[in-house]
Amino acid sequence: MRAADLRDRVQGRGSRLRHAIEQTHGYALDLKNFHVTSHDKAIIPILVATRAPPQQIGLGFWAEDRVHDPVCLSPDDVLLAIQRFLASGGGPGIDATAWSEGAYRPTPSIIEAAEALYAGHDVTAISRSEAGAENLSRTATAIAAVVSRMREQGGKAICFVTGVPGAGKTLAGLNLACQRHPEHPDEHAVFLSGNGPLVAVLREALRRDGRRTRDLPDEPEARILRNREPDTFIQNIHHFRDFHLPPARVPNEHVVVFDEAQRAWDKVKAAKFMTKRGHTDFDQSEPSFLLSVMDRRQDWCVVICLIGEGQEVNEGEAGVAEWIRALQADLRHWHVFLPPHLLADNGPLDGVQRWHLGQRGATVDAGLHLAVSVRSFRAERVSAFVSALLAEDASTAAALRPDPSQFPIAFTRDLFAARRWLRQRRRAGERAGLLASSNALRLKPEGLHVKAPVDVCHWFLDDNDDVRSSNALEDAATEFDVQGLELDWSGVAWDLNYRRTTGGWQARRFHGNQWQRISATDSGIGRAEYVRNAYRVLLTRARQGMVIFVPCGDAEDATRPPADYDAIADWLAACGVPALA
Repeated sequence: MRAADLRDRVQGRGSRLRHAIEQTHGYALDLKNFHVTSHDKAIIPILVATRAPPQQIGLGFWAEDRVHDPVCLSPDDVLLAIQRFLASGGGPGIDATAWSEGAYRPTPSIIEAAEALYAGHDVTAISRSEAGAENLSRTATAIAAVVSRMREQGGKAICFVTGVPGAGKTLAGLNLACQRHPEHPDEHAVFLSGNGPLVAVLREALRRDGRRTRDLPDEPEARILRNREPDTFIQNIHHFRDFHLPPARVPNEHVVVFDEAQRAWDKVKAAKFMTKRGHTDFDQSEPSFLLSVMDRRQDWCVVICLIGEGQEVNEGEAGVAEWIRALQADLRHWHVFLPPHLLADNGPLDGVQRWHLGQRGATVDAGLHLAVSVRSFRAERVSAFVSALLAEDASTAAALRPDPSQFPIAFTRDLFAARRWLRQRRRAGERAGLLASSNALRLKPEGLHVKAPVDVCHWFLDDNDDVRSSNALEDAATEFDVQGLELDWSGVAWDLNYRRTTGGWQARRFHGNQWQRISATDSGIGRAEYVRNAYRVLLTRARQGMVIFVPCGDAEDATRPPADYDAIADWLAACGVPALA
């Protein structure tokens, strides 16, 4: 019997049974996706409902990946059901020993990873051992070596870690913040981010995960980790900055991990913000102030800067160069570790800064760059495909499009069809959600109001029956809501703030009652690269697949000309993205 048909027949029906069914389904999907010797197997999840009456035994819906919907049985039906299921299969027999010895290579979401790391697991225990995770392990080892060197020899160091979207930078940072040296379990590390939604979601996820305190082993370093509340383990950079404004206040932490460090504020933006908070004499950029705070320690410290490439999405974000400028001032005694491409001629640093780093003997380590996306366990070319799609080479994008059987990507002109596509694919505990650019204001006639605030904790963490959940597919989150986080299935709504013209992509902002073009040289909140990067963020949030919604427009609405939307749809088709049937 199908799971849905049993719900009203089992004593204690309701949310508890629904959660049990989803959990059973989730175990089956976990085997299919992450257990090597289960990849090619048909999987039938069975839930035994102890109070259920005898059932009519039979199979129902098979998904494309050959994972069946959960089958709910009474205890007396189990043996007969298994016998019938085995008799109906036509494939070869399974070598039980070989199957049980198959490697388990999980790729958790960042929320799941945070929970596992907080519970005392190491990054190597929750990552695949394929190309992406090997890169992640190599980076974790390189960072740990810097920390060990500073601990043993004394001194201050800054370590830059770069990576493509979804490469695991945040995972590497969380792993470091959770690590404990066997001989120094009381050395605290803190994970800092200016990304408010990321901090809020991770903290709330850890608070909700009550199992973390039960599962931790009763060891000294584990007890210390357990006693650290999420609010001290993960902090908003603004709170950390405000707490350390008094110049005599020395930080407790030896290691600070700054996530999305490219988004740290420059001097102008930081001073303007602090003036509004009553600190009129603040005259430092965020990188300069953070480094000066950590320099107050007399023994040793390490600052880890996690740099997301092509993800600056707002004004005042200083980039890597601001961190180097801070080091050029009063911090010449600091050691610098960075990946080689930051020193390239076409990199983010100017010639003077590259010369300065060479003179101070900066250590170049290729292990500090994460080049392979691990967000999607089904397709590792999503980031490269998105980069090509947002460029001007459709043929390259088409060649890079992920295998549709592994990571389906499609577009539609019908928002209802996009929602149906997402609902059909989301299973068990997976998350789906609608995304849109923060300036996609002409999606409002389609029912997507990007100016309506999204409660990210409810959006990312709540169950399907909560209308605030992403799975309800009602509220569209923006690039500011989801940067650093992820979904299993995403629906990206595309508006005319990034449109196709005969000359290529054109960035615009909607102001008042009309669109305004943004030139490549414009400064301020609407800079062209911010608009492009906003779409880069939105298009790289999915782990399993994505549908892109392009409205049809309205010939009677000058702000929504159909031809402009048609041009976007045509470009997607030229890049190899199929239209939904």
